[in-house]
Amino acid sequence: MTSLNFTCLDDYDPNSLSVERARQLMLDTLSPVSGHERVFVRQALDRVLVEDVISPVDVPAHDNSAMDGWAVRHEDLAPTGETRLKNIGTAFAGRALEGKVGAGETARIMTGAVLPPDIDTVVIQELVRVEGDTVIIPPGQRREQNVRLAGEDLRTGSPAIPAGKKLRPAELGIIASLGIAEVSVRRRVRVALFSTGDELCSIGTPLYPGEVYDSNRYTLWGMLTRLGCEVIDMGVVKDNPASLEAAFREASGCADAIITSGGVSVGEADFIKQLMQQLGEVAFWKIAMKPGRPMAFGRIQPDGAEKPGAWLFGLPGNPVAVMVTFYQFVRPALLKLAGVSPVAPLPTLSARCVEPMKNGKGRTEFQRGMLFQENGEWCVRPTGMQGSGILSSMAKADCFIVLEPDREKVGAGETVQVQLMNGLV
Repeated sequence: MTSLNFTCLDDYDPNSLSVERARQLMLDTLSPVSGHERVFVRQALDRVLVEDVISPVDVPAHDNSAMDGWAVRHEDLAPTGETRLKNIGTAFAGRALEGKVGAGETARIMTGAVLPPDIDTVVIQELVRVEGDTVIIPPGQRREQNVRLAGEDLRTGSPAIPAGKKLRPAELGIIASLGIAEVSVRRRVRVALFSTGDELCSIGTPLYPGEVYDSNRYTLWGMLTRLGCEVIDMGVVKDNPASLEAAFREASGCADAIITSGGVSVGEADFIKQLMQQLGEVAFWKIAMKPGRPMAFGRIQPDGAEKPGAWLFGLPGNPVAVMVTFYQFVRPALLKLAGVSPVAPLPTLSARCVEPMKNGKGRTEFQRGMLFQENGEWCVRPTGMQGSGILSSMAKADCFIVLEPDREKVGAGETVQVQLMNGLV
C-alpha cells in the first residue's frame, strides 16, 4: 500500500486532539480536487473559480451621473451666492446629450447618463430652482460630487474576482457587468455517504423492536447539497466487516471523500477504525469535544486501486454529533477540497448568556443556542435539553454556544462566544 504521508501530523496525540488542532491538521493535509469546467454565468452560483476573472472593460465605461439632477461645470459656479445657468437640454441614460454644455449653461441629467464633455459636477434636483429656461444653483457645491468616474469600480485588465472565490449573487452580477458569458469553475466535490448499524431502518418501512429510522443520511444529504457537493448516497451498511469493506472499496473508487455515520466508538461492532487502518491510514479518531468525541479522519486507498482513493470522515452515530462534527470539521475540509481560498471559519460574536451552563473540563463543548436582542445587546439561551441524540435541539438553534476547555461553568449574565449557523441548519 502506498503511504499517504500525513507529514503535517507529527508530534500530536491521535487519541485526543483539541478542536482547533484537529481542524487545522485537516486543512493542512488536504488539497483541492483536480478538474474544472466552463459554465454559463447562471450555472455558476456557489461554484468555485479556477482562475481570476479579468476585467475586459472599464466599469463604469464612461463618466456618468450618480443622481438625477443638473450637469454643470464647477468653474461656472459662484464661490458665494447663487449661480444662474441656462438650460440647454436633457441627458438620458443610454442617450447622451447632443452637443456641449458651454460656459454659463447647464443640462438636465438622469442617473446613469453619460456626462457631457467638460462637465465635472452634478447638482441634485432637490437643491435647484427652475424659472423658465433658467436654473438657479445654490452655493456650496463640490467638484465631482454625484459623479461616477470611468473605471472607478474596475479598470481594464485588473482582476475583478480572484481564483478560489465561491461565487455569490454579487459576483454573478460583476461577471455579467463585464459582458462575460462563461467562467471556468472547479468540478464539484464528489462525496459518498452511508450509515452503519444493524439497528437502522429505512424510512417508509415498519420499525421492529430495537430499530430506529436512519435520519443521519438525510441530514448529511441536506448539508452536503447546501455546500454544493455531488452526493452519492450508498444507503445503510450493516455492521459486519465484509459489507463495510465492500462499501469502502466502492466509495473510494468513485468519490473524493467518504462520510460515514456510526461505527467509530469503541464498541465490539464498531469496525470503521480497523477497516481504515486495513484499507488506508488513520490520522486521528478522538477529539476533545462534546458532542462528537469519536470522529475518525484518514484516507481509504485499497491495495491495487487504480484511483488515488478518498478522504474519509468517520462521524459519530448520534444525530446532533453528526451535525456538530460536520460543521466544525467536514464543512471546512470540503471547502478546501472544492478549492475555496481562504476557508473562512463560521462567523463568531460575543453574546450575554441568560441561563447558567456547565461544561466538562478539558474539552470544547458546542451547545445549541438561540440568539436574540435585548436592549440593543446580543443575548443567547440554550435550546433546552442538549443530549447528542436530541435532533430537535438543532432544529431550534441558530447558533452554537462555544464553551472553551478551561471553562467549566457559565453563570447567567456572563459573556460567551457563539458561532452563527444561519443558512447552515
